[in-house]
Amino acid sequence: MKILHLDTNHPLLLNQLNDLGFQNEEDYTSSKSDVEAKIHLYDGIIIRSRFSIDKNFLEKATHLKFIGRVGAGLENIDCEVARSKNIHLIAAPEGNRNAVGEHTLGMLLSLFNKLNKANQEVKKGIWLREKNRGIELDGKTVGIIGYGNMGKSFAKKLKGFDVEVLCYDIAKNVGDENCRQVSLQELQEKATILSLHTPQTSLTKNMINTDFINQFQHHFWLLNTARGSALVTKDLVNALQSGKILGAGLDVLEYEKSSFENFFSEDLLPEDFRYLIEAENVLLTPHVAGWTIESHEKLAQTIVDKIKNVFLNY
Repeated sequence: MKILHLDTNHPLLLNQLNDLGFQNEEDYTSSKSDVEAKIHLYDGIIIRSRFSIDKNFLEKATHLKFIGRVGAGLENIDCEVARSKNIHLIAAPEGNRNAVGEHTLGMLLSLFNKLNKANQEVKKGIWLREKNRGIELDGKTVGIIGYGNMGKSFAKKLKGFDVEVLCYDIAKNVGDENCRQVSLQELQEKATILSLHTPQTSLTKNMINTDFINQFQHHFWLLNTARGSALVTKDLVNALQSGKILGAGLDVLEYEKSSFENFFSEDLLPEDFRYLIEAENVLLTPHVAGWTIESHEKLAQTIVDKIKNVFLNY
């Protein structure tokens, strides 16, 4: 089987696939149209987020047996068309779930203790103890929307705190010893912290909007390490200004391109994003929640293991 690698990844991915007898070719620079012209020669593709695998692309991939996406989601692939052609879709959420769980907890604790603000002030010689008084996580109720690999990882990280953890998911019976599954209404009635761990789908796009936010009984903190498309930034800014949302930790943004390496190539930033940049109760990171030294290796290993399982019957 010939595999075309369209994005760079951890070296173990290429090395182990070579050792297993697969033919591997790398093309990290050709245009999408150039790749389309030769894709009929390959049995497999390994990609991260370089470009979308759409219907037109798949129609030309006449010998394709699998697509390996070195990441958690498959939103840059037309999954319906791929499945209709019996193409195996292989993602690796197991590879970076621990990283996402740790990052989400880190953002929450940083917001609660004003670590980013205090750090910047002290480095400027500003010593403000009272204005940097923090709050404690113990006693709070954490609501998680989306209780798959990422949501479960975050809930596990919360076990060391005296908190109630609730989750809402469209799938039934996903709760476990770390989290109690509830209705969306109950989550909105009780949660004082909301963490998003949903995939990008038609159901989750623009899910967090003004109407959704106003359904919460309490003022609350918001964390998003999932997908930027789930959150309407303008509505978030309005909620921050009104105090309905007490603060936000965002690893992903509505304005991102499909590949975040080219994020913000424009000269003018959106006004709502400028507000987020300047707000002291907003913490921003560049889509790196799942982007650790360890996850780099684990994502690649997960893809190799799944290819072996499907095609070599290991």
